Amino acid sequence: MEPIKLQEKIKFNKEHFIPNILFASPKVKMPLICMEPGQEIPQHGGNSVGIFYVKEGKGVFTLDNQKINMERDMIIIAPEGSSRGMKCVERMVVLAISVG
Repeated sequence: MEPIKLQEKIKFNKEHFIPNILFASPKVKMPLICMEPGQEIPQHGGNSVGIFYVKEGKGVFTLDNQKINMERDMIIIAPEGSSRGMKCVERMVVLAISVG
């Protein structure tokens, strides 16, 4: 498999958020999340561990009932079975890895 040049994969959609799946296998999924202000991923249940690395921008991550301010160079880990979602405040790029 070829290395992924993350900067080349960053693409925004002004109308609505569309994830860019960089890798997928039966146990691992790796979407690149590029969001404009106001775009969001509604809170939903997760049957896997979710790891979210904020490469740039700002947002609010909801983990179960907790609100977490997302900012550059932050990593948020959502345990298996937790509810998670996010809303973009400032143009944001997040690398997500789902394992399980």
